[in-house]
Amino acid sequence: MVGREKETKLLEEKYRAGRSDFLALYGRRRVGKTYLIREAFRGKFTFQLTGLANASLQQQLANFKIAMREQHSYLKKETAVNWMEAFQQIKKCAIRSKQKKKVLFIDELPWFDTPNSDFIQALEHFWNSWASARKDILLVVCGSSASWMINKLINNKGGLHNRVTLKMKIEPFTLNECELFLRSRKINIDRYQIIQLYMVLGGIPFYWDEVKKGKSATQLIDKLCFTANGLLRSEFPNIFRSLFTKAEKHQAIVTALAKKSKGLTREELIAETKISNGGSVTRLLTELEESGFIRKYIPFERKARNSLYQLSDFYTLFYLKFIKNYQLTDTDFWIKTIDSPRYRAWSGYAFEQACLCHLQKIKQGLGISGIETQVSSWRSEASATGAQIDLLIDRRDQVINLCEMKFSINPFIIDKKYDAELRNKIGSFKNETQTRKSVFLTLITTFGLQQNAYSGNVQNDLKMDILFAE
Repeated sequence: MVGREKETKLLEEKYRAGRSDFLALYGRRRVGKTYLIREAFRGKFTFQLTGLANASLQQQLANFKIAMREQHSYLKKETAVNWMEAFQQIKKCAIRSKQKKKVLFIDELPWFDTPNSDFIQALEHFWNSWASARKDILLVVCGSSASWMINKLINNKGGLHNRVTLKMKIEPFTLNECELFLRSRKINIDRYQIIQLYMVLGGIPFYWDEVKKGKSATQLIDKLCFTANGLLRSEFPNIFRSLFTKAEKHQAIVTALAKKSKGLTREELIAETKISNGGSVTRLLTELEESGFIRKYIPFERKARNSLYQLSDFYTLFYLKFIKNYQLTDTDFWIKTIDSPRYRAWSGYAFEQACLCHLQKIKQGLGISGIETQVSSWRSEASATGAQIDLLIDRRDQVINLCEMKFSINPFIIDKKYDAELRNKIGSFKNETQTRKSVFLTLITTFGLQQNAYSGNVQNDLKMDILFAE
């Protein structure tokens, strides 16, 4: 298994602990939650159960019955008519098991919570009245619906309040992990192509499993996204339907954010989407943020009420920019699109997001890993040119790194026009913020900065390799 060392170590510690534990794992669809659990506890399960999407109580209980018969045939004559009885059967098979630690794995937990099913109440009773009092139960539950997992389980206000002993959000792969994954499959492509793929696939292992040997990034993107049977051609609606009830509003928010790379405030989002103001907006934004589709950040020296939201899911951005309105009759679409203004606008923003996903690696590259920092962005409110800085690293040692991120196929060249733009950004930032800290111009590019008459103002020149650091 590539990556997940920290997660695997935590799971191993819980397995060896001399007490019962209740583990809750959540994360974006296709991120590898189930794979992690099955690999970590291979051969150690006492019982496994996976929920059915959009199924009734009767269908879920029939699914439970089949799973129980397959794994514990001595219970084949028993039929559970509700979840209380189902959990009693789980209790029986755990008591009968001779394993030192009984691992009970319930996957896609939110799907069991159907109307009037009383599933949560049965789960509460099972854990509180029996499992938690023992020292040999490891109950592991998973769910792609991060909002459900957090609101109804982890932050439960009822009988499951504070019962989860370990919550674990499974994050997408880093660039380093994607590179290791490809190497494990004997696929050797350079880092520029890996970044191109990352800007479309993100760090979702299920998507990277479709990367085949002997194909360039351009060919792979064309096949996955712009052919009739391409995996990612129709993935977008499936993601939202599987994660959110009545997903239309969630889709409206990410669609609005895809149009504004600088991000939108809560008020701007309400105006753009026509979603009525109120608690539902907060819930929608929280659900999207917890599920990894958007990121919330506070601009430099502003308060939380001034927060901006940005679309941060790579595939969602790519889908809305290119796949959504694509017609199959346009062959070799992606190859033809490269070097177009549309491509350059998308790739610039997607590369920025890749950098923002690897902030710790950037700090390592700057040699400031041990220094306390605050990360933010900044937009001028006075400059006629609308100066904007997408990444500021405000350091405790009285320095601010003003970061510019540039995606290009060659070493990046600062020309006279861009030099004037950089000077305007720095000047506007210093004048409007009245900062007394030193401002270091920092460039993060694919292949580094080409030295010329305008490169002398750059204090830090970082290449894409720093994003791949271990």
